[in-house]
Amino acid sequence: MTDHALLLVNLGSPASTKVEDVRSYLDQFLMDPYVVDLPWPLRRLLVSLILIKRPAQSAHAYSSIWWPDGSPLIVLSRELQQAVTPHWPHGPVELAMRYGEPSIERALRKLADQGVKRVTLAPLYPQFADSTTTTAIEEARRVIREHGLKLQVSVLPPFFAEADYLDALVASAKPYLEQGFDHLLLSFHGLPERHIRKLVKGIDPQHDLRAPDSRGVSDEVLAVCYRSQCQRTAEAFAERAGLAPGQWSVSFQSRLGRDKWIEPYTETRFDELGKQGVKKLLVMCPAFVADCIETLEEIGQRGSEQFQEAGGQELVLVPCLNSHPQWVSALARLCETAVRPL
Repeated sequence: MTDHALLLVNLGSPASTKVEDVRSYLDQFLMDPYVVDLPWPLRRLLVSLILIKRPAQSAHAYSSIWWPDGSPLIVLSRELQQAVTPHWPHGPVELAMRYGEPSIERALRKLADQGVKRVTLAPLYPQFADSTTTTAIEEARRVIREHGLKLQVSVLPPFFAEADYLDALVASAKPYLEQGFDHLLLSFHGLPERHIRKLVKGIDPQHDLRAPDSRGVSDEVLAVCYRSQCQRTAEAFAERAGLAPGQWSVSFQSRLGRDKWIEPYTETRFDELGKQGVKKLLVMCPAFVADCIETLEEIGQRGSEQFQEAGGQELVLVPCLNSHPQWVSALARLCETAVRPL
């Protein structure tokens, strides 16, 4: 059977490090109402203000981590696509990005043109957020609706607590953990608090977005609370890796704008840990399955400098899962069981 395709979806990347390409990418990304959830006129005004200086700053950051073959995120995602293909005997394996190229629209139309009847859509985000998972799903719905594609689509749900994912995380981190360290910081991508509050208010209006762990969080809240899902991932990872409570902590990175974002902030933790006498700091970024500007530049470069300025000696960035063999197998197994309809 070759009519059941797998479509891997990640966030995206500028086409190049040119300022104009970065501006185009940021405009598409920030104008997504699932990312900046303001009414269109306010969103357009805010994004236009951001685009005055941000593209040049971001272009400089991208230039510092860009590879000869292109964007690390795209290159690594292509490698994952190629590695998963032998594990998916049902049909083609395609790759798409929510922003930039290769687009979800192009990928779905290509599959339909090839005669594919079924597609498993795999948003490569372990934890759920509207600004990642939901927007990818809605874009797929838009493409299918507007182009009249005859595709039966199922979606890989968030896999933040799946044993296969967690075991792959531990396997990928094991060589770094075995080298010794003073502290492990699990840094997840940040999110404005209001993105979570609007999802949980009908379930538990008193849900604590400052809670130190995920104990006591109901399954209903856990299903939509990004912060609790990140904590659950970290707790399960630490247990599987045999880490003691004081050996690790959780933080959230990549803040943008003046909104209140979920805490603790990664940049704050760098200062705290450096001043507390931590000399060798390991950092993992379990919200990302492929290394990108947020891991390579924000943590590996700027974060390392900040930690050393605070008194630390060495920050070691543990690579993302990328195309680690155990992750490749795990992803294929997870996708095999994805039956939730689009």
